[in-house]
Amino acid sequence: MIKKILFFLTVFCIMTVNVCALSGSDISAECAVVISEQTGEVIFEKNAYSHHSMASTTKIMTSLIAAESGRLNDEITVSKKMTQVEGTSMGLLPGDRVSLYELIYGMLLPSGNDAANATACYLGGNVENFAKMMNSKTKEIGMKNTHFVTPSGLDDEEHYSTAYDMALLGRYAVNNPVIRSVCSKSKATLSYGNPPYRRTLYNHNRLLNSYEYALGIKTGFTKKSGRCLVSYAEKNGVGLVAVTLNAPGDWSDHRQMLDYGFSVLNFRCVEADIPDTISVVGGNVENLSIKCNSFEYSSLQNKTVTQELYLDRFVYAPIKKGDKIGEVRFYFDGEYIGSSYISADADVKVVEQKQKEKSFFRKIKERFFND
Repeated sequence: MIKKILFFLTVFCIMTVNVCALSGSDISAECAVVISEQTGEVIFEKNAYSHHSMASTTKIMTSLIAAESGRLNDEITVSKKMTQVEGTSMGLLPGDRVSLYELIYGMLLPSGNDAANATACYLGGNVENFAKMMNSKTKEIGMKNTHFVTPSGLDDEEHYSTAYDMALLGRYAVNNPVIRSVCSKSKATLSYGNPPYRRTLYNHNRLLNSYEYALGIKTGFTKKSGRCLVSYAEKNGVGLVAVTLNAPGDWSDHRQMLDYGFSVLNFRCVEADIPDTISVVGGNVENLSIKCNSFEYSSLQNKTVTQELYLDRFVYAPIKKGDKIGEVRFYFDGEYIGSSYISADADVKVVEQKQKEKSFFRKIKERFFND
C-alpha cells in the first residue's frame, strides 16, 4: 500500500512539473513570450525584447487598420499595382471587385500578400504611406521596438519587431470584434472576383483544430524570419497571447506556453468601493440603496488594483431595481483591465406634484409650528 502511495505521489509530482515548469530550453523558438490578455503581465519570456523579423504576423497590424477604418463595406476594384507582390495569395486579379472586409479574411486566413497590398494601396494610396499609418499605430499600442515597412511582412532590413511587441499587438487586436471573429475561423466562404463568385479560404493556423482553447491569431514564414506565430487562447474566462519568432516547433511551443500560462495564473477578487446610497430626485424615497458586484481578474501577483468611481451625485425617479446608474473601473499597474456596473437595489416610484407640495408644506409646518 505504501509503495502504491509513493508511486502515485511520484507520478503526480512529475505531472505537476511537466505542466507548471517551463524554461527557455523547452521552447524551440529563438524569441518567445506569453502575456495575460487582461493585465498585460509577462508570464514567460525568451529573448522577448530582441529585434527580429516577423513575417506575415505583420498582417495583424494591416488587418487592424482596415478593421478600424470604418470602411469595411467599401467595394474595391483591384488594380495591377495591388497584385504586384510575391508569395501567398487570396487569388486576386486586376479588375476583381472585393470588399475591405473580404480583404481582412484574405490576410488572416490564407495570409494573402495580395490582400495586404490591396489594403495598403486602398487605404494609404501606396505602400509607403500605409507603412506610416502602421508605425503611427505602434505608438498608440505601446510597441516601442517595432518598425513596419511592408504591409504583408515580406523581408526588409528595416522591417522588424520583438516577440513582446507582437504580443502587445495581438492583445490589442483580439479586442477588436472584427479581428477576433475573422481570425478564429478555420475557413470562410466569400464571393469576390470579376464577376464575383464563391470561393473558400482556409486558415493556416493549425492550433484552431489542435488546441481546444485556441481562438486565433496569425501565422507567418519567410526564410529570413523562420516560422512565426501569434496565438490567442481562452480558458475559463482567462485569455493569453503567445508569440514565437523563428520557431521550428511552433505548434508544440504554443501548446506548452499556453498550458503553462493557464496553470500559473490565479483568479483574484476586488470589492468595489462605493457609497451605500445615492440621493433621489422626484421619488417616493430620498435615498436609494445601490450595489456593485465584485470584480474578478487573473494575475501572477497580488498587486494593488486601483479603482475609479463614475457615479452622479443624484438620480431621477422612476428607477427599477437592477437599473445601471454608474460604474467602477479597475486598473492594474495603471492600466484599465475592466469595470463593474453600479445598479439600483430597489424600485423607486415618481411622486406626483400634489404629493410633493404636501410634503413641502408639512416640512415647513414641522419646522416652524411644532416646537
